[in-house]
This record gives sequence, C-alpha cells and structure tokens, in this order.
Amino acid sequence: MLLRYLLESKAGKEELVTKLKSLETSVSTGRKWFRLGNVLHAIQATEQSIQASDLVPRLCLTLANLSRVVYYICDTVLWAKSVGLTSGINREKWQMRAARHYYYFLLLSLVRDLYEILLQMGQVARDRAKREKSSQEPPKYSVASEESQWLQSLLLLLFQSLRQHPPLLLDTVKNFCDILIPLNQLGIYRSNLGVVGLGGLVSSLAGLVTVVYPQLKLKAR
Repeated sequence: MLLRYLLESKAGKEELVTKLKSLETSVSTGRKWFRLGNVLHAIQATEQSIQASDLVPRLCLTLANLSRVVYYICDTVLWAKSVGLTSGINREKWQMRAARHYYYFLLLSLVRDLYEILLQMGQVARDRAKREKSSQEPPKYSVASEESQWLQSLLLLLFQSLRQHPPLLLDTVKNFCDILIPLNQLGIYRSNLGVVGLGGLVSSLAGLVTVVYPQLKLKAR
C-alpha cells in the first residue's frame, strides 16, 4: 500500500501500480487465511486477561480480547465470502462490523497502554524525588517559564518511562499505528494510503521484534 501510494503520482508507473494493487488484494486474502485460527487464540487471551491482578488492565484487556474475538469471526466470514464458500453475505456490512470491533480492541488496548505509562511515570517521578532528596539538590530546569518547565518535565518523564520499559513502548507504538486502519475505514479520521501504509509497516516491524524477542512483549500485571 505504501509503495503504491509513493508510485501513483509518478508518470510511467501505471502498470506497476496496478500490479501492486493486485498484490495487495492477494496478500489481504492470504492474511485472512493465516488468521483463521486466531479466534481460539483470542478466546484463550480473554481467559488469561481475566486473571490479571490489576483491575484496570484486567477490565481493558478482557473487553479488548472479546472485541478481538468478534473481529476474527467477522474476518472469517469475509474470508469465506472471498473464496466463494458462502453466498448472500453483505461484504460491506461485515467489513464495517470487523472494522468497528477492531477499533474497539485497539482503543481499549491503548487505554491500557496509557494506564501503564502513567504508572511508569509515577514510579520514575518517585525515584527521581528520592534521589533529589538524598542528594539535597534542587530540581534543575533549563527554561525560565513555569509552563515550559512543566511541559519539559512531563516530556522528560514520559521519555524516561518508555526508555526504561521497552515492551510498553513497542505495544503503544504498535497499537497507535494499527488504529489508523479502522479510523480510516469507519470515517472517524481519514488518512491517505501513504499514512496507513507507513503505519502498517511500523506496526509489523514492532510486532516482528516481539516475535524475535518474546521478552519484549508486554504482559498483563
């Protein structure tokens, strides 16, 4: 999708753009085939999230995984329609259902990420306050205005929190990039194909990192 967007405006690339569009459709159908068993995985993930000790992640993850179950069911119906196993299926209607539940899943996942980020920022702030108290050094600011000091301090706190917790950073980036797709499909926030394609690429790379290094996958508390 990203390559197609970059080449669409270039002269003499019409045939290549057509091939990329056809490839995109084929890959989409293939991805649905590989996702057929994910309904069971989503159900299993729901059972695991119910056992989380922290109330907010437990609630967010359970509702998110239930939405993901419905999304994969809709995805399976769309796959059956695309290969001709069923007839009388309203493709547009089921696509909107799938997009809606995918959006719910990602939105709830981002709420969980935000909660985890706030917890990490609170921990970093407490650790910093302890160090400053023990060293008896006043807080240092590089700008004069209070508003700038507050913003600078907040951004620094966010940076330090995510740097110290790579799984949280990867999960947040992945969910944020992924949510561009249902936002565009549902008409909540329209993005061009280049933005959606770039988001998909970044999300895929982040997901690949967690596959290669399982310790970087964010786990429920």
